[in-house]
Amino acid sequence: MGSTTTKKGASGSTGKSNLPPARLKLAAAMRQLLRTKDFNSITTAEISRTAGANEALIYRYFKDKRGLLHQVLYDYLLEFHSEIQNEFKAAPGALDKLRCLVRAHIRMYDSNRVFAKILLLEVRNYPGYFESATYRLVKNYGKMVTEIVREGVASGEIRGDIPPFRIRDLILGGIEHFCISAVIFSHEISVAATAGQLCDLLFKGIEAVPKTGRGV
Repeated sequence: MGSTTTKKGASGSTGKSNLPPARLKLAAAMRQLLRTKDFNSITTAEISRTAGANEALIYRYFKDKRGLLHQVLYDYLLEFHSEIQNEFKAAPGALDKLRCLVRAHIRMYDSNRVFAKILLLEVRNYPGYFESATYRLVKNYGKMVTEIVREGVASGEIRGDIPPFRIRDLILGGIEHFCISAVIFSHEISVAATAGQLCDLLFKGIEAVPKTGRGV
């Protein structure tokens, strides 16, 4: 993924450098409010007051409050995907990339609780999310994980008798379940320990076992 300054947003706009200041302020206000409040308790009046922008601009730029939420998540996802791609440069093999991805994903959940809250708690209970550009970006991330698994199968690192999409689901579901309690109850996540434990459990199940010849 590229940077947020060259991609289209969830509502179809171009990069941040071309966006109206009020639009950026509204997104920043939503991020600020989500640090201490849940989405349903935030009002459009509160967002506009925090942003110092006209409330009507929420509907002009994002269609509604939920569209603004999706845009905030979209921006976070672009940033996260860009960071992952940079970290992959130091990960030569498929298992190395998966370790890197697990660690980075958990680190993001720990360091950016607004991102974690939106993705894990706020958007999935609304059917319209699954038709949004933001969800398509989430699906692209899942496809990237699947391709890494296929790469590992092709190179002999990962066993080939399990469908790659099942391994992808196990990885992403494991990350979520290892972190969601900490996100809900605002507990710190020990990134290194959590990533290490999850990778240990995952890779012992998916790593290809070297073939050995029969004894005589």
